[in-house]
Amino acid sequence: MRNSFLEYAMSVIVSRALPDARDGLKPVHRRILYGMSELGITHSVAHKKSARIVGDVLGKYHPHGDSSVYDAMVRMAQDFSLRYPLIDGHGNFGSIDGDEAAAMRYTEARMSKIASLMVESIKKDTVDFIPNYDGSEVEPSILPSKIPNLLVSGVTGIAVGMATTIPPHNLGEVIDATIALAKNPDITINELMEYIKGPDFPTGAMILGKSGVLKAYETGRGSFILRSKVRIEEFKNGKSKIIVYEIPYEVKKPVLIEKIVQLIKEKKIEGISDIRDETSREGIRVVFDIKKGFIPEVVLNNLYKLTSLQISYSINMIALVKGEPKLLNLKQALEVYLEHQVDVFTRRLQFDLKKAEERVRILEGLKIAIENIDEVIQIIKTSKSDAEAQGKLADRFKLTQIQTKAIIEMRLSRLTGLAVEKLISEMDELYQKIKELKEILDSKNKLIELIIKELNEVKENFADKRKTEISSTEIGTINDEDLIPSNDVAITLTTNGYVKRINIDEYKTQNRGGVGSNTATTYQDDDLSSILITNTHTDLLIFTSLAKVYRLRAYEIPEQSKLGKGIPFINLISIQKDEKVISMLSVSEYKTGNYLVTVSKKGIIKKTDIIHYQRINSNGKIALGLKDGDELQRAFIVKDGDEIIIGASNGHVVRFLSDELRTLSRISEGVKAIKLEPKDEVVGASTTSEGNYILALGEFGFGKKTLIDEYRITSRGAKGVKTINSEKAGRLTYIGNVKGTEEILILTKQGVAIRTPLSQIAETSRNTKGVKIISLKEKDSIKAIAKIEGIAEN
Repeated sequence: MRNSFLEYAMSVIVSRALPDARDGLKPVHRRILYGMSELGITHSVAHKKSARIVGDVLGKYHPHGDSSVYDAMVRMAQDFSLRYPLIDGHGNFGSIDGDEAAAMRYTEARMSKIASLMVESIKKDTVDFIPNYDGSEVEPSILPSKIPNLLVSGVTGIAVGMATTIPPHNLGEVIDATIALAKNPDITINELMEYIKGPDFPTGAMILGKSGVLKAYETGRGSFILRSKVRIEEFKNGKSKIIVYEIPYEVKKPVLIEKIVQLIKEKKIEGISDIRDETSREGIRVVFDIKKGFIPEVVLNNLYKLTSLQISYSINMIALVKGEPKLLNLKQALEVYLEHQVDVFTRRLQFDLKKAEERVRILEGLKIAIENIDEVIQIIKTSKSDAEAQGKLADRFKLTQIQTKAIIEMRLSRLTGLAVEKLISEMDELYQKIKELKEILDSKNKLIELIIKELNEVKENFADKRKTEISSTEIGTINDEDLIPSNDVAITLTTNGYVKRINIDEYKTQNRGGVGSNTATTYQDDDLSSILITNTHTDLLIFTSLAKVYRLRAYEIPEQSKLGKGIPFINLISIQKDEKVISMLSVSEYKTGNYLVTVSKKGIIKKTDIIHYQRINSNGKIALGLKDGDELQRAFIVKDGDEIIIGASNGHVVRFLSDELRTLSRISEGVKAIKLEPKDEVVGASTTSEGNYILALGEFGFGKKTLIDEYRITSRGAKGVKTINSEKAGRLTYIGNVKGTEEILILTKQGVAIRTPLSQIAETSRNTKGVKIISLKEKDSIKAIAKIEGIAEN
């Protein structure tokens, strides 16, 4: 069993799965090229039926199934499989989409022009020939291979206990590196990489970074990221397109698209409204239509992460060296090829030298015969047979058998003056050729110069530009945040849990007292609930009716226009069906000494260390304990020494030190912050770190700005002091600390918004109605207010 398996394993390794490092071919590929060469099906003749070629290769050299030959031949003809196809196919030889080639009875083929270099000079005893499987024919053990095919064409193969994956390379680059090695045998791999930048795939795409390629070239093993080439087109209406025009090597486009469609159905990729395959003869073109409000770079980044638009390509450069599998680095692979070329060129030169010397000897005999023509004719005339004549001539003029035979067979036309002159000229040329051949064979440097000269000729005739781009960046995975600009945005929330992100610039500043502009189209029986001004790169802590907290980055909420309806929060976080989002809080950092303060509508307050909320899994965390019928009104951050301001709908405000609150656990209920009547509820809460003015707004659109010092400090749980004239301004709908240099964004119940600078609101005393800030329509009222920071006072 052991012996049989080892024999089988070695047979697979040597005779089937691994390429020879000298010509870069597996036996089946070598036999196909040699078989076509023997049949004369070169690039300069008409195509011949593939079945005829396959049959000849099977019958003479490759005793296996016909599919083993035809499948190998098909791949050699595919311009998306080989960087430089070795077969010129005519008919359906498959497609990059993974379509199968037509049956061999329908297709035709011939050797490509570059394939002729693989067998060039094979008749000049440049390689060893071995008996075929039944001893009836001979086949080459290796091809002369005038191109460094192992690296140029690449190869993949699975043997027993080992596998090889060598990517294709650019012919011009590999030849340049081979020439550099020939000139300087001590060249380093880093220096070779100045010529060979990296693999060059027929399908193009982009290699990210050089470290993986360098490792593979240094050790024989390594991997790198291969990414599709795309471009993004953005339109004025906010929509965009991602257009893929080059995909990674050996990625099948229909499978790729099918995978993306599946991921969209599973909501693992969002923001794509349509996928179209617009590939034509001009090249690959797959178009992804991106929904309005989604950042195309983020969608593309998710496609890279989850699909074969970006792959990791592994190199494992195992090839046969002297019949044994060996892991080769870049320099070793080129050295084996160069050593092979030295051997091939030496044998070719020796063959040419032998032929030239044989020809010269014949011509020397003919010259002697012409110079002594009368005597030669007399000897021939007096001889009874050719053999007798040859013997007499050999004895008389000291000639060899070959020379005497040539004299016997010489035509009388060779005796003309022109023919004699031509003979002498040919002899001189041959003497010069023999001299040159011997000089090259006697000098390693001249032999290398000849190899370099012919490699340069190959490069001049066949080299082309690199297809695969090499990016200097090593980043294979990019965080979405890296692709998103840091912008101030408004996050709006409706009572039914619809949320959207709006660029703050969409809200144009209006003068105090304006009517505002429409900001949202809400669904039936849905109203705007709250608005939060934040930055795309900050955390949002999202509090729900079940007293749980979830976390999102602000950019994860899809961007929409002012009039967009938003999307349900349930699409973004895993809340339950009966769970509603109540409040959102923007958090820029989590550090000791910062506390999360939550205030409920029934006046319950709690202070918790913000560190408890730094890590929140997708299922959320318990944020606070709420009594039945109570809801969270606002959450904000305080520090030691801050004062807290809390206002109720009846117009009363309490002001007390945050130090009065002891730090409680995350799930505790909290303590009383303000004394309320049953019909009243908390409408606002803030801290002095947000500013030294108190901004108060009534439900009829009146508001005012008052210095905080007009509000005396009360104890926690007190009834508080009056802040607005409720009879004229309406019940208090908002209260909070401001600096006075901000702008405020006001949303009404009917979806109207106005953005106005606080500098236009006059500073007034505590118990006045204030000034008109927004002109409300009938039955409309203020629903939510948000501050926009960083607006300098004019």
